[in-house]
Amino acid sequence: MKKPLLLVLVAALLAAAFGAAGYFYGQRASMSKAESVKPIEHAAAPTSPKERQPLYWTDPMVPGSRFDKPGKSPFMDMALEPVYAETAGTDTGTVSMGERTMQNMGVRTVKVEQGQLARRIATVGIVKPDEHRIESVHAHTAGWVEKVYVRAVGDPVRLGQPMFELYAPELVAAQEEYLLAFHHHDEPLMQAAEQKLHVLYFHEAELKKLQQTGVAQRRMTVYAPIGGVVSELMVRPGMAVTAGQPAYTLTNLSSVWVNAQVPEAQATIAATGTSAEVRFAALPGKVFKGKVEYLYPDVTESSRTLLARIQLANPGGLLRPNMVADVALMGGQGEAVPLVPREAVIETGTRKVVIVADGNGKFHAQDVVTGMEADGKVEILQGIGAGLEVVASGQFLIDSEANLRSALDRMQGAPSK
Repeated sequence: MKKPLLLVLVAALLAAAFGAAGYFYGQRASMSKAESVKPIEHAAAPTSPKERQPLYWTDPMVPGSRFDKPGKSPFMDMALEPVYAETAGTDTGTVSMGERTMQNMGVRTVKVEQGQLARRIATVGIVKPDEHRIESVHAHTAGWVEKVYVRAVGDPVRLGQPMFELYAPELVAAQEEYLLAFHHHDEPLMQAAEQKLHVLYFHEAELKKLQQTGVAQRRMTVYAPIGGVVSELMVRPGMAVTAGQPAYTLTNLSSVWVNAQVPEAQATIAATGTSAEVRFAALPGKVFKGKVEYLYPDVTESSRTLLARIQLANPGGLLRPNMVADVALMGGQGEAVPLVPREAVIETGTRKVVIVADGNGKFHAQDVVTGMEADGKVEILQGIGAGLEVVASGQFLIDSEANLRSALDRMQGAPSK
């Protein structure tokens, strides 16, 4: 009995010894494995920040174009450019672009200046006769035209030149009355007959000739009251005329009028007394200076313009009626306001817009109210102030990109049905 019991105790001790040895060996192996992995963890590279993901790709030369993948543009021989969330902008009216895109689009910006524009109107005018120098030649009594000295429109006429001769029975009777009173030395009757001859435009020289010869003249000669040219001719030999009937219209061209067309909105600039410079293509290098003499009260319905009348001296008759003139009206300096180049203003028909550069490649469209335009610059009355940067070239592409982007954003933000 004692021997089997001893064998059992020895077996139990051996099992315990082997178990302890196995546990110790397992712990050593685990520690060795941990030590071998630990240096590798320290040697690993730090994790890099998350890379930016483009929202889409676009062709900068085709505003509004969007592509899901990078590649070559189907429109231009160039690579598509990525658009990121931070550069796309949250404002649908704002456009962002990189420096390369700005170069490709030819974007050029200028600073808004504060200054004054000369109140100057460049327009056209038409030469017209000076209506203060137009005279009518007519018959002072009824009769028949027996002889015509000036027979064509446009013929030049001197002051006092004979125009035509008229047989007038009333004039013959008045001369005979005068001769009767003259021979009888009837002073009251002679004065009455002389007064009647003066009413019939019987000249003083002809009256002296009547006194000397004692013979009544059968014909009455009508003379030119002014020098000029014949602008109208209404008599021919053998015609019967009545008292007061026009025979000629004479126009003196020693001075002329230039009727300049002034836009309705600029009528205040062309006030009476405004200085004017007038040039003609037919007279290169020659400048005629004058002033606005009169501003006609009515507006031409078709062109919405007023006529400003400028009187010019015409020595030598160089200026002829109906010649076209280039007219510059000088209205002085205006008030100091923001000024931008003319090409910076986009006119859509319903509004006027400038593209404002906000910096860092961002732009937005700004509605403005414009004023006068002169020397390639435009007054800005409302919308922007001096010191801002506006786009002077490439703004049409930016404006169209902003409009398309705004429309796309509205479409993407619309609820689905």
